[in-house]
Formats: sequence, structure tokens, C-alpha cells
Amino acid sequence: MPKHYYNKIRKMDISNGPGVRVSIFFQGCAFHCKNCFNPETWEFDTGNEFTEDTINEILDLASPDHIKGLSILGGEPMHPKNIEATTELARRFKEKYPDKTIWSWSGFLFDEYIKDKEIAKYLDVLVDGQFKDELRNPNLKWKGSSNQRVIDVQKSLKKNKVVLYEEEA
Repeated sequence: MPKHYYNKIRKMDISNGPGVRVSIFFQGCAFHCKNCFNPETWEFDTGNEFTEDTINEILDLASPDHIKGLSILGGEPMHPKNIEATTELARRFKEKYPDKTIWSWSGFLFDEYIKDKEIAKYLDVLVDGQFKDELRNPNLKWKGSSNQRVIDVQKSLKKNKVVLYEEEA
């Protein structure tokens, strides 16, 4: 596997998905959205090297019952330079924690790029679409601009069409 990098791991994140989660921010993004909330993640070959030890650390951090899942952000975790590492992490996470959720954020669209990739098998929710500053709305839940979609990935795969995520009461 070629080298992959991540910017940071949050051990207890409450802002990127429901409940308390472990989050990883992959390094590298080619979109460079205006007023991106994370421009320090744009470069691909900086940050911390993503290794087997990184996966094991995340799996260990996610072991307590109060951790509801894993959130995978960036940068761009679905970029061709990152998707192999993203997929391996998601696969290993779901094998160990089949009842915990995986959320991810990507500028790539689900129906045009992600649904046919292996990663889709492991994702529970995907927030897709590039952040658009002119559509920015701080009142939106889980997304930064109104063009983005919060997708229930497994329902979408079953129905072969995009099904938006509905929070359980």
C-alpha cells in the first residue's frame, strides 16, 4: 500500500455524527473549497503517516461502550490517493464493531463515485458534495452548505437510489 497520511485523530468527538465518536481526518484534498473549515488538510504528503498502528489505535479508542462509532473526514477520505486506506480502516472497524456506525464526509457524490466502491459496503452515513461557501448555512445539521446531502448509505444501496438519513427519535 502506498503511504497515506492523516491530520489528526479525535478520541472523543461530539460534533461529527451522533453520540460520542472517534474521528480521523485524512490528509489531502484536491477540491480546496472556498472557506473550507480544514484547509490544513489539503496537502497529501504531510501530517502523520497512516499505518497498521493507526488502525489499531482507532480500534482501541472505539472499544468503550459510550463510543457510538467512527467518523472519517478530511481532507478528502475518498480521494483516489486516500480511498484505499479509508476502505481498510472502515472494513476493519466494521469487522470488530458491527453495531457501531461509520459516518464519512466527502466532496465526491455518492451516486457518481462512491456507491460502486468497496467503501460503500461499510458506511452507514455519508455526507456528500463539496462545501459551497455561497450556500453555507450554520444551522444545518451534519453539513456545512445546503447542496450537501446526508445519505443513509445502506438503504441507498438496497433501493439503488439515494435515501436521505433520518435521525432516530
